[in-house]
Amino acid sequence: MTATHTRHETVAAKLSTLDRWLPAWIILAMVAGLLVGRMVPGLGDALSSVEVDGISLPIALGLLVMMYPVLAKVRYDRLDTVTGDRRLLIASLALNWIVGPALMFALAWLLLPDLPAYRTGLIIVGLARCIAMVIIWNDLACGDREAAAVLVALNSIFQVIAFAALGWFYLSTLPGWLGLEQSGLDVSAGQIAKSVLIFLGIPLLAGYLSRRVGEKRWGRAAYEEKFVPRIGPWALYGLLFTIVILFALQGDQITSRPSDVARIALPLLAYFAIMWGGGYALGKALGLTYERTTTLAFTAAGNNFELAIAVAIATFGAASGQALAGVVGPLIEVPVLVALVYVSLALRARFPHPVPSYAVEPR
Repeated sequence: MTATHTRHETVAAKLSTLDRWLPAWIILAMVAGLLVGRMVPGLGDALSSVEVDGISLPIALGLLVMMYPVLAKVRYDRLDTVTGDRRLLIASLALNWIVGPALMFALAWLLLPDLPAYRTGLIIVGLARCIAMVIIWNDLACGDREAAAVLVALNSIFQVIAFAALGWFYLSTLPGWLGLEQSGLDVSAGQIAKSVLIFLGIPLLAGYLSRRVGEKRWGRAAYEEKFVPRIGPWALYGLLFTIVILFALQGDQITSRPSDVARIALPLLAYFAIMWGGGYALGKALGLTYERTTTLAFTAAGNNFELAIAVAIATFGAASGQALAGVVGPLIEVPVLVALVYVSLALRARFPHPVPSYAVEPR
């Protein structure tokens, strides 16, 4: 038996049943959400009746539950090792704020030249860099938790500063320069800052305080061996709950317009594959470890769908093509990035650095 095969078995043995069957649970959650949304009239209106920063309250709660356990696992005293890695930080900023938006703009115009509403919606998705689910994908793929925390925080800062300006550039200015049809985007930095504060700030603060208080009370070993395994499964429970509610809210739109969903899905599939593959190749070329290469790839490929949907609905309306494009985003992103988790784990043998044991604790 080879050493590589042994490592595969070791990692697989440490994964819980929930983790090993994650693709099946996610598919079931998506199907359940679609069916519930179609079979229960008025459910969408009921779920949307209470919102947090333009996001349905159940989705907001699901996101907070999803992010807290992973952020509670972060070793915050190690963040200086990430902030000192200029190769990682510069590569991430370039992929997220130069390559990502430009690639989505190009794919949207190339593959949806006759569908301006969907095209605009996809461009908005490309501008909304990931600050939530990427933490889950990174953790499942045994990426660097500390690096993920730093890159997500960095993306959040740039999101507040750059989202509105990039929206103006890619929807109005650049199309005008190229002689293409122009669109508009009405969103303020204050709106984005509030979204970031809610969906990243709250779970980040809770995770940091859990680590500080827990280590002070029990010590690091007890915190990581007893407390962390207890809260770990809640990240995936939150993920599955969020998926069910999200697709229940938009189930009617998705199932009643399958041909439109297929058209929107094509550029999204190309985008996720190119961004993840490009991030992975760049990390390898820069000589980053497996853990940081994985983190770079997933933070480049993921998108902040909750922000994209909220902006599309606020600007163009809940029944708009732009909103539908935002909703199709997670429909494609979730299964694709789950598949890439397994691709990433299969590729880790190509790196000389072993996966640290703390990265694959049972949930």
